[in-house]
Amino acid sequence: MCALKILPVEKVREADAYTIANEPIASVELMERAAAACFRWISKKVTKDLRIRVICGMGNNGGDGLAVSRMLYNAGYEADVQIIRHSESPSADFITNLKLLGDLPGLVINDVFETDPEIDIDENDIVIDAVLGSGLNKPVSGLIARVIEQINKSNALVIAIDIPSGLFADIPADHKKQHIIRADYTLTFQMPKLAFLMAENESYTGRWKVLDIGLHPEFLESVVSNNLLVETADCRSLFRPRSVFSHKGTFGHALLIAGSTGKMGAAVLAAKACLRSGAGLLTTHIPGDGFLIMQISVHEAMVSIDPDDTNFSALPLLDTYSAVGIGPGIGIGSETQAAFKLLIQQTAVPLVIDADALNILGENKTWISFLPPGSILTPHPKEFERLAGATANHFDRLELLRVFAERYKLYVVLKGAYSAIAGPDGTIYFNPTGNPGMATGGSGDVLTGIILGLLASGYPARDACILGTWLHGRAGDLAAGKLSQEAMLPGDMIEMLGKAFKKIS
Repeated sequence: MCALKILPVEKVREADAYTIANEPIASVELMERAAAACFRWISKKVTKDLRIRVICGMGNNGGDGLAVSRMLYNAGYEADVQIIRHSESPSADFITNLKLLGDLPGLVINDVFETDPEIDIDENDIVIDAVLGSGLNKPVSGLIARVIEQINKSNALVIAIDIPSGLFADIPADHKKQHIIRADYTLTFQMPKLAFLMAENESYTGRWKVLDIGLHPEFLESVVSNNLLVETADCRSLFRPRSVFSHKGTFGHALLIAGSTGKMGAAVLAAKACLRSGAGLLTTHIPGDGFLIMQISVHEAMVSIDPDDTNFSALPLLDTYSAVGIGPGIGIGSETQAAFKLLIQQTAVPLVIDADALNILGENKTWISFLPPGSILTPHPKEFERLAGATANHFDRLELLRVFAERYKLYVVLKGAYSAIAGPDGTIYFNPTGNPGMATGGSGDVLTGIILGLLASGYPARDACILGTWLHGRAGDLAAGKLSQEAMLPGDMIEMLGKAFKKIS
């Protein structure tokens, strides 16, 4: 599995330097390559009847902007350049690209100084933000801050090159004090920035697109990163085709402990998703009141009936199961908590823990140390906060997630946009599939079922998390494409699991 590495700024600089030294290629030619990738994307999206205002700083990000403006002008776009004169020391590649614009006498170039009035930006313009790049390590002020605020107030469509100006790539921003471009699109180079995966930065990055600029493959293969973005090819490499001589015993026997009076829907969704994910056999352990509901709703599932009619209160025999899932709809009553504690003490196989089972762990944190190694927790942010504590921002939460998984030797799927999957080795995998239509009750129960089905059928815990989260999101995308994000339901994701599997099989 070779997921897309998310590198900190200093490693990106090393990648640039390695490419320049070992391809070999001049730095200004690498800049030309990056600008050409931006130009190709822009030319497919922007029509020539619109005015483009390319706003450049004086570093290498500004050099990218100058090169893009030259390409746009040569292609017949109505483009002009605004150079923000915030420094007396422009970069060498900026100077080179500025000289190249001298050969284009019809191209308008304006210098903007601190004492100048505001730049003329109309709401119908396209603004290309090439003011500051990813190397920023302190909040902007003065002229640049003023220009950023003017761009944000203009209501023009904004395309940021590499990263929105004013946004930090690897550390949290102070959103109350910092001046940051609010881009509609961000065109970044070779790999995403960690900041793009944080919910707090969505209003700045808009939709982001990774553009391949041909950084040296030897460096990209050898550099170590503990933050990775899962791609379709990764899931294809994890997928295990079935042998001709397979039988139901080959794919394991899953136990799902779920449901209580009034919450049997959660059990049904998780059970259906488990079976759709390839488990050979599934037994659902449910309270007595749920017996008919489960038998009628999920014909393929076997049923183990709890002694209590309304809640989970006692364990079935555990010897025959290859994986156990617990949590959807079980409630947090005292009998349920006692039975869950007994499960932790007696099970010899990994657990998939979700929903109410996570809330029980949140009230009994000492139990976490006794979970079987390789168990999988699937919290949403609030559930994770109950388990591990509150944090000031998403960057801090990500590091807490990493430490938590390492400390307890668990896998944790922190649900949300770009769900973060942390493992005992400290690596975090970000999942790119899914959409806001999945933010509805029952979606998490489906994910639990998918991961349980994969785990029971023989996938290692890490692979079950990565593949299960990707399939869950992909099925959600397919459901939204068919029904809309507003109208889709968790059950629709289950119906789309087959098509999601076909994307990687």
